[in-house]
Amino acid sequence: MKTITLSPSGQSVPVNEGDTVLMAVERGGYALPNNCRAGTCGECKVRVLEGEVDQGFVLDMALPQAERQQGYRLVCVAKPISDQIVLEWGAADAAPKLFPPRVDMPYLVVDRIPRTPRIVELHLMPLGTPMRFWPGQYVAIKAPSRPNQPRHYSLARAPRPDGLIVLQITRVDGGVTSTWLHENVAIGATLPISGPYGTFIGDPKAETPVLCLAAGSGQAPILSLADAALRRGYSSPVTLIFSARTADDIYGQGLLAYWTLKHRNFKSYVTLTREQRSGLLNGHIPEILPGLFPDLAGYSVFIAGSPAFSDACVTAVKQLGARDEQLNMEKFVDQNLGRHT
Repeated sequence: MKTITLSPSGQSVPVNEGDTVLMAVERGGYALPNNCRAGTCGECKVRVLEGEVDQGFVLDMALPQAERQQGYRLVCVAKPISDQIVLEWGAADAAPKLFPPRVDMPYLVVDRIPRTPRIVELHLMPLGTPMRFWPGQYVAIKAPSRPNQPRHYSLARAPRPDGLIVLQITRVDGGVTSTWLHENVAIGATLPISGPYGTFIGDPKAETPVLCLAAGSGQAPILSLADAALRRGYSSPVTLIFSARTADDIYGQGLLAYWTLKHRNFKSYVTLTREQRSGLLNGHIPEILPGLFPDLAGYSVFIAGSPAFSDACVTAVKQLGARDEQLNMEKFVDQNLGRHT
């Protein structure tokens, strides 16, 4: 059996037939950064120190030729060829962090709620053993017409004892899976859910002030993280800023209002980028952020949304003093490139 070893910790995991490097390492319980799982975002870039892998097709913008020559590979699509693979990853005391993902778990749609003209929220209950996941992770769903092209959707609530999961699905123009979920999946339908995936989980031990920035259904993983933190009694300030184009694109305000009343350390803002409304902020987050948070040096920052939104927010928070080690980002790439929206 093929084996993957993490260096310098020396921890090893077996490789099952057909596994990508990422699949094998996740099954072993280790967290490698990843987002698209399709070789398009570059988040899972890791250097292979020993052994050979079949990289498969990846975009040059995700893995430039110069980095390939240095031994870097995108492990979400790379498959081991050698019996022994050594990855440059982790510290000497590397420890398991992720729950092993499971494939095609049956979940029943128990509710569906239109949140905006383009976002529907699905509530699903497990018909078997509930999935264990970290807040901020995501799952994969396959439309019947595209069984080999799963799409990924963030979990919008913290784990619950009954196993309920919540997904917020943006309808994407030309998106086969999102259109199917919007038009054909009704209450009572059974969906095969695979996961959990992703490392947008932050540090559960951190006690710094937290700033969350989200746009569109990027609010989903942010809600999951905030829900978990507030439930466990997180005492430092937690602020969420949600960016929407128009008032029709705002959702989730009832839950945020409840958290504001229940938790003194929680605060939320909504900003509109294409219209003005009384009581709401106006402008893109990078524009309004300095007036709200002139110094982010001591903050943990979580950002979720489109690549353009995420990149602009990263630039803005760094200019305000946020440090790289306290930045956590989840980019939602177009479905045609494999990432969830």
